[in-house]
Amino acid sequence: MQFDQVKSEIFMKERLKKILDRLTFLKSLRVIFFIIIFVVGVVPCVLVQNGILRDYEKRAVEVRVERVKGQLRSLANHLITSNYMVNQESGLVDAQLSEFATLYDGRLLIVDPNLTVIKDTYGLSENKTIVSQDVISCLTADGSGGSENYDAKYGFIEIVMPIIETRSMRDLDSAVRVSDLSSAYKTQTNTIRGVMVASTSTEYITKTKEILRRKAMLLLAMMLVVVFFASILISGALVRPFEVLSRDIREVKEGYSNEPISAPQYLETIHIADAFNNVLGRMNALDQSRQEFVANVSHELKTPMTSMKVLAASLLSEDEVDPAVYREFLEDIDHEIDRENKIISDLLAMVKEDRSDVELVVVRTNINELAESAMKRLKPIARLRNIELTLVNKKEVFAEVDATRISQIMNNLVENAIKYNRDDGRVILTIDADHQYFEMTVEDTGIGIPEEAQGKVYERFYRVDKSRSREIGGTGLGLSITKSAALRHHGTISMTSKEGEGTTFVVRIPLRYSTQPMELRVGDQRRQISRLLRVRRNSSAREKYLEKTVHVSRRKSKAEKEKPEKKNAVKNGKNRRNQQNLQTQDPQIENAQTQKPQAENLQAENLQVQNLQAENTQIENDQAKKLQTQKPQAENREQTSEKNSGEVDA
Repeated sequence: MQFDQVKSEIFMKERLKKILDRLTFLKSLRVIFFIIIFVVGVVPCVLVQNGILRDYEKRAVEVRVERVKGQLRSLANHLITSNYMVNQESGLVDAQLSEFATLYDGRLLIVDPNLTVIKDTYGLSENKTIVSQDVISCLTADGSGGSENYDAKYGFIEIVMPIIETRSMRDLDSAVRVSDLSSAYKTQTNTIRGVMVASTSTEYITKTKEILRRKAMLLLAMMLVVVFFASILISGALVRPFEVLSRDIREVKEGYSNEPISAPQYLETIHIADAFNNVLGRMNALDQSRQEFVANVSHELKTPMTSMKVLAASLLSEDEVDPAVYREFLEDIDHEIDRENKIISDLLAMVKEDRSDVELVVVRTNINELAESAMKRLKPIARLRNIELTLVNKKEVFAEVDATRISQIMNNLVENAIKYNRDDGRVILTIDADHQYFEMTVEDTGIGIPEEAQGKVYERFYRVDKSRSREIGGTGLGLSITKSAALRHHGTISMTSKEGEGTTFVVRIPLRYSTQPMELRVGDQRRQISRLLRVRRNSSAREKYLEKTVHVSRRKSKAEKEKPEKKNAVKNGKNRRNQQNLQTQDPQIENAQTQKPQAENLQAENLQVQNLQAENTQIENDQAKKLQTQKPQAENREQTSEKNSGEVDA
């Protein structure tokens, strides 16, 4: 039953979600603004209308009650002065009572202290006994009673008021002189002679309230129309900046415009426009760089081909050519082929770095040997311009890296330092490390990089000096590839340069490779260590850990003791079955059959115990390794707990 209820609730939720998904217009910002403004405009009008009608009804009833009470007090005085409570034959009083009933469209009852109705303006209840809690309370309240009740459902007001006779007496002492008359005292006594019960109609209040309600509804309808159109206008005005922003973005998307957009109306639209302009600027810069790169690469690829074509045509046009000329031309062709091969290699390296599915081949590598190999490869290039290459190994560094990409980083940085250096300059490659990172620092005494171009050197296809880069064979991809390779190792690259003095690049890469950056990995290790230390400090957790270890070890020892006993029992059973006669053979077979599943269960249980113990041992070893690198004190506590568990097992 409960499952069916849960299933029905899930079904209803899914159905409601589908219905809401179909009502896509509710997701429009214009519709949301319209609903909010409309509700905010209508709800106060409805509340004000109901409040006015309610206050009018309350005030009208209060005024009606006060007027009726005033008339009843006047009638009570006439009843006392005419002694109507004893003798009801006063025509004047009857006329006043009838006039009251006619004036207030109601009914008036005169009740004596014995709860007998002595006068009824309707003539229906005279000489009858009335039993009413309000009447009884009025008779017993010593003149302070009286009540009024308003019945809005049937439209009348019932007022109960006592008929009070007030007497004044003055008792003077005969011995008091005339000059002491000021010390005389006056005593008043109130006597309840009966009760008046008046019922007056509130029909005119109801009619007036209905008239006010109609007028209020008409006014509310007019307000609804005004609020409706105002909501449409205001919501449209509020959404218009977003529509303008969407239109501008659509124009850029369709290719009609490539200019930055602006939306200064709201702070939110300004932020959106700024973010889009940043993206657009980056896309324009990237597109411009790509166009420039295509033009440059086309020129670079075409130039070697043209040179080789000219050289080959020159050789073919001559019948007899000197071998020295042949050799010179072939060397030029070889140089052009190397140049074109360099461009293609950079392009392939860039494409390879862009592919996220290519994994790094991470092995433990000697960074110093990689640096020596890079310097040896680049020495011939430096020797052409008499540039001194120096390798400084401050420490012997071993790291888990992709050796190919680290070599690529060194080659690019050192080769750039050679290309953009002065003749007889110097390039220094320094290898250093701390407990987490190793650093590769490349310093040169070259031409430096202008300050306005330092933020763009890592952009693809960007070259500071286009003419010089073309002369030396640069494609603007080296530093981009270098930064990508460093980031793939969760490392960083930084640069300091001063124009005319030289440039320094510093690459920092973690010694141990991980799929997570070093900061996240260290944070995870610290959280694991703190969690382990909290468990160790908690005595109850430590006791549970020891109890679990003892329980597992006892089960293991018990299983190991029972295992050979069961094997011996099975062997003895087989021997006895071979020696005994046929009469005793059947019971023994039955016993063996019952023992066989028991032995299998014990073996399965022993296997589970061994698996659990292996898992516990693996977990403890992992925790011990982490504690050795971070918290030696935690390792001592763990060893102490293991010793305690061993003593308990013994």
